[in-house]
Amino acid sequence: MNNSFTPTVRQLRAFVAVYRLGKLSAAAEQLFVTQSAISVLIRQMERGLGARLFDRTTRSLQPTQAAKEALVVAERILRDVESLGSSFRDLGGLRRGRVCVAVTPTLAAFVMPPVIRRFASLYPDIRVVVDDCAPDQFMSRVIGEHVDFGIGTPEKMLADADLQTLVPDHLSLVCRPDHALARQKVVRWADLAGHPVITVRPGYGIRPMIDATASGAGVALNVVNEVSFLSTALWMTAGGLGASIMPSAFATHGAEPGLVIKTLTGPRVSRDISVVTKRGRSLSAASQGFVDVMHAVLGKPGRARTQAK
Repeated sequence: MNNSFTPTVRQLRAFVAVYRLGKLSAAAEQLFVTQSAISVLIRQMERGLGARLFDRTTRSLQPTQAAKEALVVAERILRDVESLGSSFRDLGGLRRGRVCVAVTPTLAAFVMPPVIRRFASLYPDIRVVVDDCAPDQFMSRVIGEHVDFGIGTPEKMLADADLQTLVPDHLSLVCRPDHALARQKVVRWADLAGHPVITVRPGYGIRPMIDATASGAGVALNVVNEVSFLSTALWMTAGGLGASIMPSAFATHGAEPGLVIKTLTGPRVSRDISVVTKRGRSLSAASQGFVDVMHAVLGKPGRARTQAK
């Protein structure tokens, strides 16, 4: 016996077919190959195993004791190969699998429900796992491969991450209809001077961007309330405590009826919601299917952006 010999799948299929059918011609017909090809595959197995598998007669092939012992193993291997192929077909065909996505709770509240409903209706056998992490944990969840990808607006990008725009967004001012700025056609950052505003706490989420933009526009914001959640800022604004600065997408989704949303200009600050992936890692069929559904539900496919090293 050749100790380094490992039968191929073709050899095993030929062996099992000949064993079950008793004739080379019948096995060849079943496997859609020539009779000589079947004969060669059987001889290769016999040489590799160092044992005769069939005693040849003029009319048929009689399996030897070695063949009877090998049959059980050969059929088990072929079943495993078929099961593996079926699993791959299921994964590739989105009939089975899992999608794990990182997203902050604030963003998940208005992005995920319609997407998950649509995805579940299309691919009911694929499990979706949502990792609702804090903003400062978002990138580490993606880069550390705890999730397949993330959906968010990273404050600090890492060199080994890629972005693909999902929903274009920008910073806006949310105020009541009776607010002085509600009547302006265009609201600039400089127009905020002297007006009480509500925004997130220092160092949290969009606050560094807000402070830097206001400073660049030459205005000192009169921040009267600092919050941890944008939903808190919205009800404060509705209650008359001041206008809020936040991404337009969240303001549009979460604002109470009657509140006015004004895009802040001079400059206009982009806050695109993106699909974030680890560089060099491809998405599974299930994950790519989820991303495709997100684009279909939330808008057109986004542009891919690679974070420069």
